[in-house]
Parts: sequence; C-alpha cells; structure tokens
Amino acid sequence: MTSAPSQRAPSQRAPSQRAPSQRSLPEHALLLRDFANTLDMDEGTDELSDPGSLVTWLGQRGLIQTCPGDGAGQGADDADLNAAISLRTSLRAAMGAHHDTPGPPSGIDAAAAGLPLRVSESAGIPTLVPVETGIRGGLARLAAAIVASTADHSWERLKICTEDACQWAFLDSSKNRSKHWCSMRECGNRAKTRAYRARRAARTAAG
Repeated sequence: MTSAPSQRAPSQRAPSQRAPSQRSLPEHALLLRDFANTLDMDEGTDELSDPGSLVTWLGQRGLIQTCPGDGAGQGADDADLNAAISLRTSLRAAMGAHHDTPGPPSGIDAAAAGLPLRVSESAGIPTLVPVETGIRGGLARLAAAIVASTADHSWERLKICTEDACQWAFLDSSKNRSKHWCSMRECGNRAKTRAYRARRAARTAAG
C-alpha cells in the first residue's frame, strides 16, 4: 500500500510522545492525509467526482487491485462513491478537531459501519484487515489506517489548515503539535496579516 505525496506544503501531547521526523512519517497517516485532500477547498476541485475516479484513486495507492480480468476494484457504483465521500467528510471533521479543543462527534463510527474488518496477526502483531475485497475492501483499508494512526499517536497530528480559504489536510510534525496552518509562509502569513489589519481598523474606529 503506497501513498502519493501531498500536493501542498505539508491538543496536548503526552511527554513520552516524540514528534515524528520527516523521514519517519507513518505511511498510514500520510494515506489518510491524501484521502482527505481529494477534496481541495481552495481550488474547488474533487478527485472523487464519480465512481470511476474512486476506482482510479484507490488503485493508484494499492488499496484495490485493478488488473484487467481480475474483477477486484471494478464496477464501482454510486453507493460506493457515497460511502467514500461519507468517510472522507467524517475524517476531515475529525482532523479539524485536532487543534485546541475537541469539536462535535465526527461521525467516523457511522461512516465506517458498513466497512467490515477483522483482526489478523502478522509476525505476532494484531492488525485490522478488510473482510471484503474490491471497493469496499479498499475503503476498509482506509478505516484500518485510522486505527493504526491512533496506535502510534499520529492520529492527533492529522489536522485541517485553519485558514478558511485553504482547509488543506496536513500532518503536524512539530515537537509540541502546535501547528495551525499547512504552510506558515502562505496561510500563516495570510492569517496574521488579516488579524493585524483587523486590530488596526479597530484602533482607528476607537480613536
């Protein structure tokens, strides 16, 4: 299972948790980041625009087999697409709550309810694997990645950029997990400039 790199610049942390280095970013967390970013709020584009594009995205990341004649991953329908969109929506909601205070329930439990998984053991380590193959199996692998990311504490580092015009998903690799923007140079400076102008306008109005 592979994860394509993101197209953009990439709550309290327990003392024992170490911030991941750029070389050791967990693959399952990067996969979740990229899945969340199939919706680009800034550009107004959606990589999962139809069932065929869902097959393509899952196949490119090795989540399903798309070999001719294999049958696995073929024949996605609107129900599969709706399941993927529901999972992505709840995933983005959960990431958006990973800043300072927890938000309302993300709905991940409901979104993943139709994606059955089972416990398997590999080299003495329990893991979650899909019960089904094809599209539902590919989506189930994404649900399993959520569980894997909670186990290594990369889950709470998955965030949504707080710049309203951006909302790009990113993996916060800072030591104290304090990043609010996917890019300090772009979104961070944009937010700070806007806040500065608002303060200056308030002082002007008060004076």
